[in-house]
Amino acid sequence: MTGRVAAMNLGIVTEAQWAGDASGRSGIDKRPVDGPVLVRADGVVGDFIGERAHHGGPDQAVYAYAEEDAAWWAAELGRDIRPGGFGENLSTYAVDVTGAVIGEQWQVGSALLQVTKPRTPCTTFAGFWGVPDLIKRFTARAMPGAYLRVLREGEVGPGDPVEVVERPAHGVTIGEVFRATSLEPDLLPRLLEAEDLPEPIRERVRRRLASRG
Repeated sequence: MTGRVAAMNLGIVTEAQWAGDASGRSGIDKRPVDGPVLVRADGVVGDFIGERAHHGGPDQAVYAYAEEDAAWWAAELGRDIRPGGFGENLSTYAVDVTGAVIGEQWQVGSALLQVTKPRTPCTTFAGFWGVPDLIKRFTARAMPGAYLRVLREGEVGPGDPVEVVERPAHGVTIGEVFRATSLEPDLLPRLLEAEDLPEPIRERVRRRLASRG
C-alpha cells in the first residue's frame, strides 16, 4: 500500500483553561508547514508538546490521522477541520490508518516509522474542539489515528509517499486495539498476539484479563 503525506503539522503553544498541562499550555493545535521537517526518535523537530507525561516519547514520537477520517468528522460536525486539527503530525491520504497492523513499518520521506498504538481521546481534545461529548463520540466512531515509533530518523514533508514496507503476520490492527481497550473487551486476548504492542498496554491487558478470571 502506498499513500502520501497530505500535510506535515507542528504544534504551537496554546494557553487555555482546557489545556491538560499543569501550566495551562498545550501543543494540540498543530499547523501545516510548507517543507520537510526532521523526525527524530523523541519526536518531530519544532513540534511543541505540553503534557509530556502523556504525550510524546519513543512510542508516541509521531501521530498520524487519515484525511478521509477527518472528512467524516467535518461532515458530522458541519464545519471545516484543517490539517492538524486532530493534533496530528502526519495528515495522510490513501493510508488505512485504522487498519494499520501493530508493528508494521512505513517508509515516509527518508524516515522509517513503526505503528505502535492508537490515540486515546482526552479532555484537552474535547476542549480544543469545544465539543463537550467528544470523547464519547470519538470512542464510538473508533477511528483513533495511530502513534508511530521512529526506527530511522529522517526528513518528512507534504507530498512524500507513505509506503508500508513490512507488516507483521499477527494482523492485530490499530482499530482492534482501540475497540478492545474501550468498547469490546472480548477482543482483549487477541491483543497479546501482537508482540510489538507497547509493554504498558500489554500489561494493562494482562491485568484486565486476570481480573475477569
